[in-house]
Amino acid sequence: MASPDFEEIADTFEFLDDWEDRYRHVIDMGKAMDPLEDALRVPATKVAGCASQVWIVPKLEGQGPGAVFRFRGDSDAMIVRGLIAILKALYSGLTVKEVMAVDASAELARLGLHDHLSSQRSNGLRAMVERIRGLARQAAA
Repeated sequence: MASPDFEEIADTFEFLDDWEDRYRHVIDMGKAMDPLEDALRVPATKVAGCASQVWIVPKLEGQGPGAVFRFRGDSDAMIVRGLIAILKALYSGLTVKEVMAVDASAELARLGLHDHLSSQRSNGLRAMVERIRGLARQAAA
C-alpha cells in the first residue's frame, strides 16, 4: 500500500533508466524540502543508527490508530535528505494504523534503492523506517 505521492516517485524511477539519473532525482527531492529549524535538531528528534545526522519530527492530526501521520525531516547529507523525501511520500498522510501496515522494504525495493545504496546508507534508511514505525506505534497506543 503506497500513497499516490510515492506511486509518482515509483513511476518517475521507471522512466529514469540510469541509476545516476535516479540518484540526482533523489538529491533534487531532498533539495526541495524545507530545512528543519535548529530548535528541532535536538537529541529527541535525532535518528540513531544513521551515519549522517538525521532528524525526524512527527506531526499527528487526531488521536489513536486513526490519527493522520505526517512528519518533517532533515539531514546534513543531500542524498539522505532525498531519502527522507521518499519516506515522506511513502508515509505522510496515512493513518498511524496504515503506517504500520506499509511494507517499506517491498515498496522501497520497487525503486531499486537497496541495489545502489552503500550498506551504511541502507542501514540508515532502515533506521529511519524503524523510527517512523515507532512513532506511529506510540501514536496508536
